Amino acid sequence: MHLILTHEQADFDAVASLLAARLLDPEALAVLPRRINRNVRAFLTLYGDGLPFIEFDDLPRRRINRLTLVDTQSPVSVKGYRRRTQVHVIDHHPFDQGFDPSWTSHIEEVGATTTLLVETLEEAGIELDLVAATMLLLGIYEDTGSLSYPGTTPRDIRACARLLDCGASLAITADFLNQPLSSEQRQLYNRLLEAVEIYEFKGLSVVVACGSIEDMVDEISTLAHKLRDLFDPDGLFVLV
Repeated sequence: MHLILTHEQADFDAVASLLAARLLDPEALAVLPRRINRNVRAFLTLYGDGLPFIEFDDLPRRRINRLTLVDTQSPVSVKGYRRRTQVHVIDHHPFDQGFDPSWTSHIEEVGATTTLLVETLEEAGIELDLVAATMLLLGIYEDTGSLSYPGTTPRDIRACARLLDCGASLAITADFLNQPLSSEQRQLYNRLLEAVEIYEFKGLSVVVACGSIEDMVDEISTLAHKLRDLFDPDGLFVLV
């Protein structure tokens, strides 16, 4: 059995990467994590009926021969995983220091993991419908701030152009990238703003924001994106 997994609190880049990796191997099982960001879940509720995902709790109890990790380099606890399982990582973050040398990888520092997979889909000649193309566009747009973050590369822009050629909808993309904060998110965001500290290290700015809240708040990554947009630092640490 070949599984495709990503990290918990999955954003659009994570879930779009799941989809793209599954399109490259129709025999694989693309498993949605248990915790998914609210805007991603809303997209799947409206448009996900035809997408080839399975829920984590529906995972068959079979031996895992191959495991593909997308948008993460951390192994996910899952039954059927063995030491001899072949693991392949597709990610756009720098190599983790503890990366297992027995694993294979496709890791390049572009704006989004989805970009790497869109390039592979194009090389394989795989066509995309409107829903798939739009989800992949959301994956790149969310992680690059709609192509505005400093880490955006020409490859991200070319991947977006390819997705628009496939029929990706900018209108749908805008709907799911600009959702309002929940009341709990607003409360935590205000606390983070009040506690922000800015440090300078050798000409680089680092923002540290700390806050606490009694109830669990989903999508802290959304708040981190808003802080990054506001302060535009070289480094950002959000401690909750």
